[in-house]
Amino acid sequence: MSSKILVVDDEVDIVEFICYNLEKEGYAVQSANSGREAVEKAKSFQPNLIIMDVMMPQMDGIEACRKIRENEDLNKSFIMFLTARNEEYSEIAGFDAGGDDYVTKPIKPRALLSRVHAIMKRQNAQSEPDAGEVLTHGDLIINPNEYIVKLGDEKLSLPRKEFDLLYLLASKPAKVFTREKILRKVWGTDVFVVDRTIDVHIRKIREKIGDSKIETVKGVGYKFVG
Repeated sequence: MSSKILVVDDEVDIVEFICYNLEKEGYAVQSANSGREAVEKAKSFQPNLIIMDVMMPQMDGIEACRKIRENEDLNKSFIMFLTARNEEYSEIAGFDAGGDDYVTKPIKPRALLSRVHAIMKRQNAQSEPDAGEVLTHGDLIINPNEYIVKLGDEKLSLPRKEFDLLYLLASKPAKVFTREKILRKVWGTDVFVVDRTIDVHIRKIREKIGDSKIETVKGVGYKFVG
């Protein structure tokens, strides 16, 4: 079954350009021209990847990303932002909303396809059964086979990257993971993200499981302390 990709941009020529190149590679592709339409299409299409512009009418990409992340069925969808702006605040805002990666315009087809192939390859590898053992730390349970996190009786909703990052840290309590290792293990070498991305994801995880379970090691990285 072909991997599914939703392309979202209010500029029709950009949507057609991206869709054409993706369909040539055998992907199943749908499109939307606004953030609001993207949220509805994502619910029905259940894409593996969403390639979405930041600046759009009727709901921008940042808000659409937040809405999509509120849907548990879409937690495993990888979200890549398209942006014509190169300011760091725009990138961080996207990651803070639940985005996983970004690419700047003008779009280079070969580079975009390379990025997409890397994302899909990594997704397929992570979707294999028996992904790993269930981790239990006190009242926190992390199940990588069902992609479920429980804190006591509460089931927590974590997007894929937050889940992967938490699982990595919790798999080896007290071990300090450097930023470089976290980026390599969670995002891979073919996906471009900035160091601040890790900080944003750690903050989002702490908001859900509490501040005491993950410790910052200044100048090095992070460790899980339970």
